[in-house]
Amino acid sequence: MSKFVNWFPTSVDRKVRIAAWATFVAQTLIVVTGGAVRLTASGLGCPTWPRCTEDSFVSTPEMGIHGVIEFGNRLLTFALVIIAVITFALIFRMRKNRRDLFWLALVIGLGIPAQAIIGGISVLTQLDPYVVGLHFVVSIVMVALSTMLVYRVYHGNAPRTWVVEPSSSKIPLVVWLVAIFQMITIILGILTTGSGPHAGDADARRNGLDGEILQHLHSYPAYTAVALTLLAIVLASRARLFALRHSLVLLIILNGVQITVGIIQSRTGLPPLLVGIHMLLACLVSAATTYALLKLRKVA
Repeated sequence: MSKFVNWFPTSVDRKVRIAAWATFVAQTLIVVTGGAVRLTASGLGCPTWPRCTEDSFVSTPEMGIHGVIEFGNRLLTFALVIIAVITFALIFRMRKNRRDLFWLALVIGLGIPAQAIIGGISVLTQLDPYVVGLHFVVSIVMVALSTMLVYRVYHGNAPRTWVVEPSSSKIPLVVWLVAIFQMITIILGILTTGSGPHAGDADARRNGLDGEILQHLHSYPAYTAVALTLLAIVLASRARLFALRHSLVLLIILNGVQITVGIIQSRTGLPPLLVGIHMLLACLVSAATTYALLKLRKVA
């Protein structure tokens, strides 16, 4: 009986739930502040790494606002580390009964120095667009993992099975296709940004690709993902899979907002504020996609 009780969220205390949410918020916030660095041309506000200058770990008055913005983003990494350490410490005592939470907390914790190192390499390579893009991809993965952590905290670790068998329904395939097209959209969005005006510094090189063509290519998988999400909603409704349907409705709402912002920003010359909102929405869409994938499974 005791093993059965440990499967359910009542075995996870309030501190762990707060730590899981703090992890998700912090991983999303680091993307927003990283976007602020790029959109204010502060990517080389601290021109070297791990120091801010050759002689100082902190920004100096001579570096101006760009140094303050870049150094502030670096400081947020320490906040991520503190949250990760607290989360891991809270979950470590539960490692025998909640191995799922243990491994998620461990991987998220190890991902933070990986983010920092890639960010450092981007500075040392003078904001190479492909390194900067890789940094964003890793951040999106961390947001997805944080979403999984929050979900598992609330839904326990009981044995799980498909809500509907893939062999008898197209629903799992369609939802996975949604996730694939969402990832393609993000990757093409990264390439589009790397070809545009917001490279993080006025002198940083772009990737040399045609931004106008990439904007169109970026939109096609986004529209495809929306169409597939609509199909998945219809299939989930017919199968009376209401929890899955609700997660897909959330996803399509976020996608609708994301597409609207994307269209407006492309027609208004890519204003920094809208580009920043677009980056935030990319994180939320990734989280909602992860949530929908998790809803494909239920307690056996």
